[in-house]
Amino acid sequence: MKSGILKSFLVGLLSLVGILVLLMITPRLWSLANPDRPPVGYHFLTATYVAIGLGLEEIINKTPAVPESVQAFKNIEYKQINGKSLQLDIYKPENLTKPAPLLVFIHGGGWSGGDRADYLVYLIAFAKKGYVTTTVSYRFIKDAPYPACVEDITDAVQWLYKNGDAYGYDPDRIALVGGSAGAHLALLAAYDWGKPRVNPYSVVAASSKHHIKAVVDIYGPTDFTTEFSRTNSTVTNFLVKSYAEAPNLYLEASPIHYISKNCPPTMILHGTSDQIVPISQSDLLKNRLDSLGVPNVRYRVPLWPHTMDIIKRVNTFSEAKMTTFFEKYLN
Repeated sequence: MKSGILKSFLVGLLSLVGILVLLMITPRLWSLANPDRPPVGYHFLTATYVAIGLGLEEIINKTPAVPESVQAFKNIEYKQINGKSLQLDIYKPENLTKPAPLLVFIHGGGWSGGDRADYLVYLIAFAKKGYVTTTVSYRFIKDAPYPACVEDITDAVQWLYKNGDAYGYDPDRIALVGGSAGAHLALLAAYDWGKPRVNPYSVVAASSKHHIKAVVDIYGPTDFTTEFSRTNSTVTNFLVKSYAEAPNLYLEASPIHYISKNCPPTMILHGTSDQIVPISQSDLLKNRLDSLGVPNVRYRVPLWPHTMDIIKRVNTFSEAKMTTFFEKYLN
């Protein structure tokens, strides 16, 4: 009797283990069978960590070496404000024979942290493909609340418009790329935040004959007037005031508010299991772009959480799709 119970228990346990193993390897098997489709994830953050621990997934190398074929120009000051030096880094292919497109990467971190070196994996990868790449620092909430960081990014863009000759890129072929809070800043800058009003606190003049040619939004928030944003502590800390106190401020800080038919082509990458910035934020953006006829492409990446592209498989997919997007709109 006891041996029969033990046997049933072991069979049940082995069946459960088998099911769990199958569930863990299914995303990889599906991707192997569908290499052109977005990679499938694990939905839960814990399951993602387990996949990493089991060797099913690999985390990207966030500090790749700069190859000899790429020149690095570090700690270039584009702006100084209130005694704080704001800087950017530029990576330029050695063998450039003519001005190349420029890709500007803007890191995330909830407007309160992060580092401009966070996207080094993309910066090096695209510099090796022949692009000039740059990454920009900006003020965090502890330095100054909204709109300080947006002013910084728009000022950095104006600086970049003026310095193409010095670093070998074409100021008429610039794309902005951001992740999370960085995507929010990239969209605002690409969609002409601050116009037609002139921002008196901007260090660099807001007018330019140049325009952003394309923008990539990687799981960024787009509409702060939604229920998700109104009650989100990260957003309310960023804007300082509550939605009830200043609803117009939430509208002003929303990239979706600035979309017009003249906005640059937009690419969207977002995991469907994102609990920090819900994918509905990207859905709203796409719907608005479509309604105005703005060229765009969206990739809903199944069952991945926030910061999904720290996983090598997702990062490789994202890089490939961005490459196709840039080849179409920057060349």
